[in-house]
Amino acid sequence: MATILESIALVTHPSSAISPVVAHRTSSPKFPRYVGLRPKPKPRPIFSTHFTASPTSRIASRTSRLVCEAQDTALDVASITDANWQSLVLESDSPVLVEFWAPWCGPCRMIHPIIDELAKQYAGKLKCYKLNTDESPSTATRYGIRSIPTVVIFKDGKEKDTVIGAVPKSTLTSSIEKFV
Repeated sequence: MATILESIALVTHPSSAISPVVAHRTSSPKFPRYVGLRPKPKPRPIFSTHFTASPTSRIASRTSRLVCEAQDTALDVASITDANWQSLVLESDSPVLVEFWAPWCGPCRMIHPIIDELAKQYAGKLKCYKLNTDESPSTATRYGIRSIPTVVIFKDGKEKDTVIGAVPKSTLTSSIEKFV
């Protein structure tokens, strides 16, 4: 143990050259005050809360916080559960698009804005819903949903088309156009 303690190098002053300070072997070794670790001044954040452009501009400079514009454009696609599945999807008069998703799923979060756009684009012609597979597992199991995100289009209460994965808007649009 003494050899290990004797071989420890300590910097006694930050401005001094790096040199080992060897503790002398005594009954209780005394180490010099260690000043090599000091809290650095709080670093300036990479992103601050100020815009360098005009307050109405959405283009932020390098020192600005990231701004999520999804709040302004998102249409709240209604959530459905096992309880209201029958009335909202299977008994619907118009075609229904259902996105099977989960909150922990990254690709699901990527496809949410696309589903929001499609809900706006096909408002009145197509009903769009999302079903959280963690909260409503029995419906997901009934339709064999094994991967998320999965988008299923229903017409007259029957499953007509299925798209698995985070796909481009054009892929979903071509599937929807077949049934609208």
